[in-house]
Amino acid sequence: MAESPTILVIGPRWVGDMVMAQCLFSALKERHPDAAIDVLAPAWAAPLVKRMPEIRQQIDFPLQPGALEFTHRRRFGRLLRGRYDMAYVLPGSWKSALIPFFARIPRRFGHLREMRYGLLTDIVPLPEAVKRRTAQAYFGLAQGGSFRAPRLTVDPKNQAALLDRFGLAQREFVALMPGAEFGPAKRWPSESYAGLAREFMGKGLKVALFGSKNDRDVTAEIAALAPGVFDLAGQTRLEDAIDLIAAARLAISNDSGLMHVAAAVGTPIVAVYGSTSPENTPPLAERRELVWLGLSCSPCHRKICPLGHLNCLKTLEVRQVAAAADRLLELPAAA
Repeated sequence: MAESPTILVIGPRWVGDMVMAQCLFSALKERHPDAAIDVLAPAWAAPLVKRMPEIRQQIDFPLQPGALEFTHRRRFGRLLRGRYDMAYVLPGSWKSALIPFFARIPRRFGHLREMRYGLLTDIVPLPEAVKRRTAQAYFGLAQGGSFRAPRLTVDPKNQAALLDRFGLAQREFVALMPGAEFGPAKRWPSESYAGLAREFMGKGLKVALFGSKNDRDVTAEIAALAPGVFDLAGQTRLEDAIDLIAAARLAISNDSGLMHVAAAVGTPIVAVYGSTSPENTPPLAERRELVWLGLSCSPCHRKICPLGHLNCLKTLEVRQVAAAADRLLELPAAA
């Protein structure tokens, strides 16, 4: 094996998972300081990957999520032949291991998952205790090095321009991230977020709502119930969201990609959990509060509540999340 290997990582397709993948990248850089690490990922991930100093470049993944497209994977893999010494396959699917296989990369690391014998040369054990602990599972693929929490770089110039554009000021606003691409069983209700926003504004803090264009319906509901909030959903690029969240005094989020972004830029974070567990995918932040009712029916890890009531989130009261926020803000708790 070359002292300065070239490494290809087949990246995940979710924002939060890509942030947590940095646990692997940093461990690989520790083990191979002169390695060139490239990430094969969807085009949307490029702004995120650029904020990770361990990565040389991001290569656009040419296929639609979930599609087999065997012929296209074989053709794309052949284009990569001779370029890499090692590959790490983060997704657990069989098809995710095809491109490194067709690229004839000498060593191909990954967890067994979908019986990937032959596609992988090095099957790394995945202990039962970390199967749902994404950051630890990714880190384990490195088989060495130190576990480090993800840390994204911030662009001060872009941050200053964005704060000016939206009428916000450093550390004078709270970032709320009420969306969750995974599904409604991860989303604390809009009226609850609105109640929390009103509490913050009553204490003299501005409130900004973050999310993609897919979250606009949710943020519009909150904005209607909490007049005065800054609804930025769909108005910012991913790199803009990174820089703005880094400027927030505090972030409140469901278990979502932006929750992990907030942790990775060092913003104190209150994370709200419903169908998932804070034991598995907590924000890897120094200052955090995890709010979870831990009902007997959770975590179910479902996109939609299988019992139809969503009590794990609907019965989580604003005062409970507000109290967690106050502990991080160092403000008096609400009565």
